[in-house]
Formats: sequence, C-alpha cells, structure tokens
Amino acid sequence: MSGDDSVLLMADDRATSFTRYAAHALPDRLVLLRFAGLRQDLAEDYLRETSHLPAFWVREGVPLEEEARRYAAWADGLPVRPGRFCNPSEPRQAVAQRFARLVGLPHLTERQVCWVRDKAAMKDRFRELGLRTARYARVAGPGDVERFAAGCGWPLVLKPADSFACVDTFRLTGPAALAGVDFGARDWLVEEYLTGTEWEVCALVHGGEVLDAWPSAMPCRPLDIVDGAMNANISVATGEGPPVDLRTLLQHITTGMGLDHGYLHMEFFEADGEVWAGEIGARMAGCEIAANHGHAYGFDVFGATLDVYLGRRPPLRYGARRCAGDLLLPLPGSGVVRGITSREELLRIPGVVDAVLKVGVGDPVTARRASHNASGYVHVTGASVREVEDRMRAVLDAFTIDVAPAPEHDGAVEEATAVRR
Repeated sequence: MSGDDSVLLMADDRATSFTRYAAHALPDRLVLLRFAGLRQDLAEDYLRETSHLPAFWVREGVPLEEEARRYAAWADGLPVRPGRFCNPSEPRQAVAQRFARLVGLPHLTERQVCWVRDKAAMKDRFRELGLRTARYARVAGPGDVERFAAGCGWPLVLKPADSFACVDTFRLTGPAALAGVDFGARDWLVEEYLTGTEWEVCALVHGGEVLDAWPSAMPCRPLDIVDGAMNANISVATGEGPPVDLRTLLQHITTGMGLDHGYLHMEFFEADGEVWAGEIGARMAGCEIAANHGHAYGFDVFGATLDVYLGRRPPLRYGARRCAGDLLLPLPGSGVVRGITSREELLRIPGVVDAVLKVGVGDPVTARRASHNASGYVHVTGASVREVEDRMRAVLDAFTIDVAPAPEHDGAVEEATAVRR
C-alpha cells in the first residue's frame, strides 16, 4: 500500500500547539486520524479550525483490521495517499501504531511500543542497555507493595504501568497511603523514590541518528506539581544543564530500542554526576515543552519535528540562546469561571513572550489531578534558569482566577473558590 512520502497521516486526539501548527503548515499534505470514541476531547472550535483537512474517523467497537480496510478504500479517494505517519499522543500510542502497521505506514513495532509505554518493560530495557534505574516491581495489591517496601524502604512511587502526566501516580510514605487504591482496575508498578535532581530532555531522531538533545529544568517535581506546586518546565540553552552528555545517552537508547525517527522525550535523575533513567516517550513532549525549545534556541521546533516524521533531515539552524519556559496557570477547582486575569495583563509582565488562556468567564471547568491540569499557560524567557523561575513566580503572584462551584440541582450555588498565586 504505497503512498506519497510528502503527505502525513497524523493521529489527532486533542488540540495541541503541534497539531495546530501542522494543520496550518501542511494544508494540502496532512490527513488526520481520529477516534470516534474520543470525539468529546476535540472542541468544536478546533474541529472548525481543522475542517479543511481530510479526517478518517476510527469507529468505536469495530475491529481495527476492518477499520484499516475501510481506510484503504477511503484513502483511494484522496488527491494523494499519505506515505508517512506521526502519532503525538501518549495514550493512543498502541492503537495508533498498530493502525499505521495495518495500513502500511512507518510505525513502531509492538515491542517498541511496549518499551516506550509499559514502565516495567521500559526499565527492563534500560537495564539491558546498562543504564541505572530505580528499583521497581509489578504489584497487584497492598501486600505486594508492603513486601517491596520491606526491602526498599519508604517512600515509594506507585503508578499504573501505562500512566502519563502523573495521572493516578502517588508518592507513598507508608502503608496507610495505600487506602483507596483500586488495584483491580489497572496494571500497577511500584518503584523506589529517587533523590537528586530531576531533569527532562527532548531529542529529534532521523534515520536512527539523534540530531540534537535539549535539556529542561523543572523548578518542581511532577509529583509535587499534581499536589499544587508550581507547574513549569524551563528549556536550558545556556549551558546550565546537567553535567551529562545527553546526545550520547539518547543515542544509546535510540540504538538499543531500534528507533528510526521521531521526537523523543525523557525524564531522568542526576546525582553526583550519575544518571538514573526514569521514563521515555517516543512522541512529542506534553504541555508546551517543545515550544520552549523553539524559544530557547531560536528555531522552528515544530517545523523540524514535522521534517523528521516526513523522512527529511531538518537543518536545526539556531539563533540566539537563552532560557525559556512554559508556566501552566492554575485551575483551582471544578465549576464555572467567574473571573480570570486577561491575556493582555499577562503579556505586560517582564519576560512573558506569549500567553494562552484556555478558559474564560462563564466557561465550565473540571480540575484533574494531572501534571497538565491548567487554565492556560505563559511562555517566559530570561538569561538564566533563575531569572526565568523568578519571573514565573511574579506571574503567579499577578494571576487570579475565580471558580464558582456549579449550581446544585436545587439551584443553590456555593461560595466561589478564588485563587491568587
């Protein structure tokens, strides 16, 4: 099933800066792959924004092989059949890559998907490649966790084996913290809680070669973020990154996992010059981390990412180097937005180069315990990590959002929740 390598099929399960960029950059060379069961995750304004693009909807409850055959007939009616594939979604990784295989497009194998999705298989592979990891074990109930703790000690980290964005991920300080965990719902992993400094790094891969690696500092750890700490990532293009050859590290993993092309996002710990591999994803980084790299290195990061998925080697011509980060604005609770600081006010704060509000007055909102929970975000630049972090804290001091709980069935409305950070 041949296609034109200049036309890209992209899995599209939510609106992101990257998918919006692709929709405008490839108006005649982009085809969207959507999943009917997730239609509620695609806002009407985003559907209108991308209505000029052909979109194939995978039906819910239908065997994927049947949907692949239906796609083949549907794609025959396109001006040009896609010859390349991109999946920027972490939770859709397995089904999206399997669909790409069924329709004859470049894809991750089942083993590769397992390595980049299943946390235990991922860490097994890291160890096979000679990398250090936290101690870990698959667990099926509180007894398994307590037996692991007997040898490892507390605190521990408990997470679903296929989790992302810290959804259902917890720091356990003792057996009492296990109360309420539904072990029957998912496959779970428990691991040692590592100290040291947690970092992130992203990279682009073309033809099995890591073209470059871009580190990010995190003012607060993700597990602290979901409990209310400042939610930010800072791309470090000024030499303040960890004392690690990140390009070589990621090349070792890329070669060891047989990855040919794409965007990689990895979390790791550094202590006394030693690296402990955390987790890796073979897809675009979440939140606005990729955009941070564009601001920090002065180049078109989304265009370069599209290039590698289209089989082209991007030039990676950088401009002035600085530090740049995304700060997610808080969303204090569920209900209806009663008031929020305007974009114009945010842009007047020193260092803020962009601001996006995802909600406005009158909008219903639902807060979630996840690292991407936010009412919007700002991009902040500075000469150093410290300057960017200080400017981010100034944004939080200035930002206000008021959320009133949704009316009860009898029409009563509780007192509003106001947050000034």
